[in-house]
Amino acid sequence: MKTVLIIEDNDNNMYMMRFIVDKLGHAVLEARDGAGGVALAREKKPDLILMDIQLPVMDGYTATRRIREEKDLAAVPIIAVTSYAMVGDREKAIEAGCTDYVEKPIDPAAFIKVLEKHIQRTGEGR
Repeated sequence: MKTVLIIEDNDNNMYMMRFIVDKLGHAVLEARDGAGGVALAREKKPDLILMDIQLPVMDGYTATRRIREEKDLAAVPIIAVTSYAMVGDREKAIEAGCTDYVEKPIDPAAFIKVLEKHIQRTGEGR
């Protein structure tokens, strides 16, 4: 079992992502804003982070950059899960330090494939 940190301020999106991660057999941590997500990531050292981009307090780009500054978190996969789907948005998320990118509304089957791809790459001894 891995630990997945979901940083998301929308209740419906949080519910859906939590439901999917739970069904895959992983533990879930939740944060509702970017600053809280960074603090929780530093404290709990999750195996994977699902990062909304449009967040209160601190946006997902800034939160991702802050997480990447932490030595213990530098290699943790961070998947941007966002409604930002215009030309260049994926690249902007990757430049900020995200490992991958999923558009909202979430397609559960595609979301599971991306999750499984990255969660399998995380180390067992974290």
